[in-house]
Amino acid sequence: MGIYSYELFKFYDVENIIRLGSCGGYTKDLKMFDLVLVDNTYTESNYALSLNNDDCHYISSSKSLNSKIEEVSSVLSIPIVKANTLCGEVFDRYMSDMNKMIDRLPKEYNISGAEMEAFALFYNAKLLNKKASCLLTVVDSYYYDEKATAEQRQSSLNQMIKLGLESAILL
Repeated sequence: MGIYSYELFKFYDVENIIRLGSCGGYTKDLKMFDLVLVDNTYTESNYALSLNNDDCHYISSSKSLNSKIEEVSSVLSIPIVKANTLCGEVFDRYMSDMNKMIDRLPKEYNISGAEMEAFALFYNAKLLNKKASCLLTVVDSYYYDEKATAEQRQSSLNQMIKLGLESAILL
């Protein structure tokens, strides 16, 4: 995501990027197939330090782009949950001790879910004075022993895709 979004913003004059993807839920409030609009994201990585000598680990999405998505979700009657995410470097189910990772997350950030691309996208947008947002569908959960099947993933992403595309048309 870091390379692609940087090049799209910097060299191809892209002004807005809405990432669509899946995420895991880290709170009991996020249910399977909820649609999440990322407000802020936290990372333990050194992406910002490597790119720009910036010791940044928490960044926001574009407020104006998120507002547009919220407006469209209201018109289309597609419910969304605004939430903060962890932008991880590895799939959390592969971690040797996921509980230790969850315990070390900063509590003040109210992290509700996990994904792997938002931080680089949001950071590049901020660095290059562009706009970025992230829509996610919950496909597994730390709290609920349920995982989306391939068929469920295919059909459950439709609302997110519709919301992302309808929002993009209005930009």
